[in-house]
Parts: sequence; structure tokens; C-alpha cells
Amino acid sequence: MIEKRVDIMNENLSFEQAIKRLEEIVYKLETGIEDLEKTVALYEEGSKLVDYCSEKLHAVENKIETLSKETAKESDEE
Repeated sequence: MIEKRVDIMNENLSFEQAIKRLEEIVYKLETGIEDLEKTVALYEEGSKLVDYCSEKLHAVENKIETLSKETAKESDEE
């Protein structure tokens, strides 16, 4: 597997790409890494990806809530 660190600040990363990278990181951390610095770097990257995914999900939840309210309002007006 190619070692590719994702910099979410400098890339337009999709939710799906972030999840895939997060799965790679979890796998690597679960199987064990001998290098402590590499482990910490992966953990840090994973934490940033979790935050990024949470923000994306929250934005989608807000959008769905807004759309639902608009749809309900339109139904009430008919």
C-alpha cells in the first residue's frame, strides 16, 4: 500500500475520500507500526479527518433540515 498522507487543508477532499483514508489509517494503527513518530503522525491525520467528516455530515444534516422545513412550509401553503 502506498504511503500517502492527506493534507485536508490543501486538498478539496470528498467525504468518501476522507473516509477511505481514515479506514487506511485505522488499519495501519490496528496492525501496529514500529515507528512511534509515524504512529503519532497517523493518529493526528486521523483525528483531523474525523473532524473534517463530522463537519461535512453536520453541514449535510443542516441542509436536509432546511429542505425539510421548506417542503413542509410549501405543503402547508397549498
